[in-house]
Amino acid sequence: MHTFLVVLLVIVSIALIAVVLLQSGKSAGLSGAISGGAESLFGKQKARGIDLVLHRITVVLSILFILLALAVTYFKI
Repeated sequence: MHTFLVVLLVIVSIALIAVVLLQSGKSAGLSGAISGGAESLFGKQKARGIDLVLHRITVVLSILFILLALAVTYFKI
């Protein structure tokens, strides 16, 4: 049981890292800080569909990660 949970935890960890890296950043450094206010003022629309899906997947994977980490600790012999 412990080995199965550890393997599942590693798979979820790698998936969580990949999903976080796929998400777009909120700003692009100094240029994002300067143009960020103008974009929100004038209403620039980004591709929100994929960002929303990636956000939901990140939330689910992070909850799974925490639960699996607790389960691995609990079932440790």
